[in-house]
This record gives sequence, C-alpha cells and structure tokens, in this order.
Amino acid sequence: MGNHDHHPYPHPYVGMWVTRDGFIRHELLPNGRYDEARGTRQSAYQGRYKIDGDHIEYVDDTGFTADGDFREGVLYHAGMVLYREERHENKEA
Repeated sequence: MGNHDHHPYPHPYVGMWVTRDGFIRHELLPNGRYDEARGTRQSAYQGRYKIDGDHIEYVDDTGFTADGDFREGVLYHAGMVLYREERHENKEA
C-alpha cells in the first residue's frame, strides 16, 4: 500500500460541511484532501484528512493537525459544529 489510498467510491462523509452561519466551510474531497474557506477567504486552509469510522483526522499543508467526530449527521471539529450542505440539484433529464 502506498501513501495514497484510492477507493472506487467516495466515503459517505465526502462533501461540503458548513457552520450554521456559513462562515466556516469544509469541503471534504473524494481524494482525501480538504479545502476550508473562512468568510470571504477561499481556501484559507488546505490539507489531507483520514476518516476512521466516525472520527476524522486533519493535517493541513503546514503540518498543523486537528480532529473531529461525526455524530448523528453533524461534524464536531475544534469547537465548531458543522452541518452537511445539501445540494439541490435538478436530477431530471
């Protein structure tokens, strides 16, 4: 196994997670990377993440580490509470 694990299907937690006020936005990408926006600052923090069960570990590109837990569809991370952003896409052809 190499440094990059590739999975044929994205993890169920992949997607956009936002604070209730929308100020913090974590996008968990299917390739094991994340992109965090804060307010009007896009890509304020970027790095890698790893999910084990309902626990997530972050390592940003500067080496800073953090973690969090998913409980009942909510992400609790570093004192923040983030909710999955629902995308309302028209799936009819």
